[in-house]
Amino acid sequence: MGRHTRALRSIGDQDAVVEPGDGHDDLAKALYQEFGGSLMAFALRLTGHDRQWAEDVVQETLIKAWRNADKLDRQPEMLRAWLFTVARRTVIDGWRSRSVRPQELEEIESDAIAVSDESDRTLAAMIVYEALQGLSPEQREAIQQTYLRDRTVNEVAATLGVPPGTVKSRIHHAVRALRRALRERG
Repeated sequence: MGRHTRALRSIGDQDAVVEPGDGHDDLAKALYQEFGGSLMAFALRLTGHDRQWAEDVVQETLIKAWRNADKLDRQPEMLRAWLFTVARRTVIDGWRSRSVRPQELEEIESDAIAVSDESDRTLAAMIVYEALQGLSPEQREAIQQTYLRDRTVNEVAATLGVPPGTVKSRIHHAVRALRRALRERG
């Protein structure tokens, strides 16, 4: 038997008494073995299921128990009540400090910051312009009238003096040709 084993027998027994003194380390281990699971579940509920924060709460609670080992009432139900009270207060303190302290942000590398640049838009416009030049004049006119000038098929048909079905056909074939041309250009 080690020199600390006299400090703890079974905490679950009503008769078990943990002696203060050099058994503090054993006390922390015994408290964790006996109450760690239920304390963790309690802390998880209080922290909104933030596992890392709940683990910190459990650790802080056990550290406080270890520091106050000489003052603790060693009856299991009293230990449990004390531990859960300390955990609840630790979480409350955490909520309060989080609401007062500004949210910490990760430092962003200057290379990762996107700078608004018109070159992408200009390049895209040039690619679309080149693709439009590959269409027949009738298809290009139908696309310009409907998509760029926001006119209806019937309005374009009246302007060009052709049936609406012809305008629809020109638009359909023009869009297919544009997709093909844009795919080829990447």
